Amino acid sequence: MSIDRNGIDFEYAIKKDVRNNPVVRGVDVQQRRDFMRNLAIGGLVVGMLLFSAWQHYLIIDHSYRVQQLLGKRTTAEELNRRLRLEVESLRAPALIEARAMRELGMVYPTSNHTLIIERVISSTASKAAVARAR
Repeated sequence: MSIDRNGIDFEYAIKKDVRNNPVVRGVDVQQRRDFMRNLAIGGLVVGMLLFSAWQHYLIIDHSYRVQQLLGKRTTAEELNRRLRLEVESLRAPALIEARAMRELGMVYPTSNHTLIIERVISSTASKAAVARAR
């Protein structure tokens, strides 16, 4: 033991090279098996939760789509009702006559433009109708 004039021991003042070799532990097979089992169980639980959430999302998504389709169906039925009413109103004979005269320039026929055809049943032809001009 050597002490210098300040009273410090030289052996402690000089840094010694200390070998700190890493501690090598053996593999604990039981601990590794427990870890893998717990990891598998956790993965299974997470998988089940994800599957359940996915199913729930699909149910909600389909219900939104059904509501949208019902709204579109209602709108289409209303449009269909209006269009049928418009078709029926356009089929009215008075409306067709007024439109034909206004847009196509048609006029009422006179008596000299009219040809009346009568059906005459001939006694010679059985069940046959013959037209005769007047």
